[in-house]
Amino acid sequence: MEDGVLKEGFLVKRGHIVHNWKARWFILRQNTLLYYKLQGGRKVTPPKGRILLDGCTITCPCLEYENRPLLIKLKTQTSTEYFLEACSREERDAWAFEITGAIHAGQPGKVQQLHILKNSFKLPPHISLHRIVDKMHDSSSGIRPSPNMEQGSTYKKTFIGSSLVDWLISNSFSANRLEAVTLASMLMEENFLKPVGVRSMGAIRSGDLAEQFLDDSTALYTFAESYKKKISSKEEINLSTVELSGTVVKQGYLAKQGHKRKNWKVRRFVLRKDPAFLHYYDPSKEENRPVGGFSLRGSLVSALEDNGVPTGVKGNVQGNLFKVITKDDTHYYIQASSKAERAEWIEAIKKLT
Repeated sequence: MEDGVLKEGFLVKRGHIVHNWKARWFILRQNTLLYYKLQGGRKVTPPKGRILLDGCTITCPCLEYENRPLLIKLKTQTSTEYFLEACSREERDAWAFEITGAIHAGQPGKVQQLHILKNSFKLPPHISLHRIVDKMHDSSSGIRPSPNMEQGSTYKKTFIGSSLVDWLISNSFSANRLEAVTLASMLMEENFLKPVGVRSMGAIRSGDLAEQFLDDSTALYTFAESYKKKISSKEEINLSTVELSGTVVKQGYLAKQGHKRKNWKVRRFVLRKDPAFLHYYDPSKEENRPVGGFSLRGSLVSALEDNGVPTGVKGNVQGNLFKVITKDDTHYYIQASSKAERAEWIEAIKKLT
């Protein structure tokens, strides 16, 4: 990290005039959040823009976009709104925590409260579970169940654990994630919610109430009265269904070189096991479907030297490159945001090849 840099990495930002979504490289400093365009595998200076954090308010989780559940909303002193999307719930919360700390940097008491809040738990008094469930069923602002898949099986009218936690916080039923998890566990105990699938059913066997509900993007739940399950028959399972049925091992934003035009674009990469696949998504698009991917069986992965531009790579890249060669000899050139992140990706991929 450079001096004064609190956090840096890719986030997807909504445009101000045309509300399109584009990946930008963000650098958080004590009083400013800077963002840069990526061109030819390198961030373009000077910055594309800056967000002054003095007097800023932050909303996280922000549920204003149904198809983008991982948003942070910043509102400046001049009432300008910024919507920023992270690649995972953990990464979103890490950014939100650091940004909140930067906003209150001149108020040590506020920063201390943040740390206490992050590591504390207090259930709100006089909770009406019936009121919460009624609100969850609200057609405009409630939880919207949809088909979800786990390990090759499709479950109708379900929602993921981390989405319910986000919803409970955004509707002020809970002050933090630990509180929301315990509240969701109480809803299951009172038979308002049911776990669906292997991940969430397994957690029920835990004796601790606060650990029975999973704040997880792969754990599925449903309203108790609408429990329906449909196992996909072998005839219905197509290749993409099999590919996407594996357990998510790792995900994050990485820059990838295109095969034909050799241009660099930021993609959200998702690594799965059983079966082992690496898929990538276009974070500027609304639909959550991969734009590409490949099997890791028989693949080779290696780091590329940082001194000079390696053979096969086009552009004045920043470094932290690695290469994946698939079984059919297709070469993928990928750029991480740091040496540490590159090492983590290489290690995770090697375990599955």
